[in-house]
Amino acid sequence: MIEVKNLGLNDSLFNQMMAEVRDVEVQQDRMRFRRNLERVGEIMAYEISKTLEYESKEVVTPLGVKVVRVLKEQPVLATILRAGLPLHTGMLSMFDRADNAFVAAYRKYDKDDDSEIRVEYFSAPDLNDRVLILCDPLLATGESLVKTIDGLLGDDMKPKHIHIAVAVASSEGLTHLKRKMSRKPVTLWVGSVDDELTARAYVVPGLGDAGDLAFGEKHI
Repeated sequence: MIEVKNLGLNDSLFNQMMAEVRDVEVQQDRMRFRRNLERVGEIMAYEISKTLEYESKEVVTPLGVKVVRVLKEQPVLATILRAGLPLHTGMLSMFDRADNAFVAAYRKYDKDDDSEIRVEYFSAPDLNDRVLILCDPLLATGESLVKTIDGLLGDDMKPKHIHIAVAVASSEGLTHLKRKMSRKPVTLWVGSVDDELTARAYVVPGLGDAGDLAFGEKHI
């Protein structure tokens, strides 16, 4: 069963960042939009870090030795190109020694306005017995995340745990993810759960097209 951690339910600066990520006026500044997503990723990385395994290490200072608790093993950070890059950058600034994985996935529409998720590229290290953290700004239908995880793991990869970090999720996408990932060790970290999902898979109120807002509108 998936464990859901909704960081937006508690008052904190995290909600200030989420407010700016959604705000149509603030979104006009691409650099600010990317930076806000990075900050969301940084806070989520910090929260996820509390669940990881640690070990004691002696650190030599100019005046002596101090025993501190440090990460026992670095996680693998994964994201879906291109919209996930700012969130991934924020995660990587915290887990700065982590291994990384990248996936190219997109929604393809036909002439009847029907769509399907296509996943065409994977780049990842060995994920066996590793902690995998997959970040993406939006969880809409949930299909792209499910296909991404299935593609990364294949038939034989068995990670120690999977953390999924999204800024905004739809209720429908969350339900789909719970159904498809019920047999895997998964924790979902989310900034907000929104109720509405349109016929074209837009989350409402959501935050818009994160890829376009961060990097400019696409035409192909």
